Amino acid sequence: MDISRHEVEIKRHALIRAMARGIHLDIIEDTLQKGKVESYGKHGVKFVSKGSKRTVICVGQIVGTKITIFTIEEGR
Repeated sequence: MDISRHEVEIKRHALIRAMARGIHLDIIEDTLQKGKVESYGKHGVKFVSKGSKRTVICVGQIVGTKITIFTIEEGR
């Protein structure tokens, strides 16, 4: 999926939770640009970036041409 055609918005809650989990902004940006895209439900989307030490998951929603990321978590 090419996200350059979409406007990406990251909610304040997602940034606060990411910083609390030790996930930096450059890792989030890398996940959104190069991560695997998994869709669920009608509008839900997950960006998954698997690394050697950890997996970063950005969970969001696509409505029209806007992608809203509402949580960022670390997977196993």
